[in-house]
Amino acid sequence: MASSSSDTDTPFTPTADELVAGNERFAEGFADQDLQVSPTRRMAVVTCMDSRMDIFALLGLGHGEAHIIRNAGGVITDDVIRSLCLSQRYLGTREIVLVHHTDCGLMLVTEDGLKSELESELGVKPWWAVESFEDPYLDVRQSMKRLEMTPFVPHKEYVRGFVYDVSTGRLDEVSLHTDD
Repeated sequence: MASSSSDTDTPFTPTADELVAGNERFAEGFADQDLQVSPTRRMAVVTCMDSRMDIFALLGLGHGEAHIIRNAGGVITDDVIRSLCLSQRYLGTREIVLVHHTDCGLMLVTEDGLKSELESELGVKPWWAVESFEDPYLDVRQSMKRLEMTPFVPHKEYVRGFVYDVSTGRLDEVSLHTDD
């Protein structure tokens, strides 16, 4: 099996028991039982799964205020469109915020490279797109264009895109049009 760049010499120790204990502490003081299923800000945030990004904290959001949709790179994929469609049509969201970031792990792989590696190792190429990219600013713009084009996300009046700088904690807005 191929090793990734995140493998270390330290043996892996599962930590799910620590999560269960953490949940016990969380449940003792649980105060969000009255939150409604529809986000109060009527907002959906599409962002990367990167563990350095505490989306609620970095955007100043509280529980129940926005849907958070995460995947590798924060890119607009068919599954993200599915989630946004449901979010808008059944749960009342009207604003979409995209947050990609600097130093993204998806910038370290290529579509062809990963697919070739997997095919060589497993005998089959994945059917899904890797969606790797080199520039998070260009990729935010690409994601905004995909949202503009899809018929399944009806409310597109309030779509904004940003790149989060992991070294400063700041957001940099990305315009859909390069001449803005």
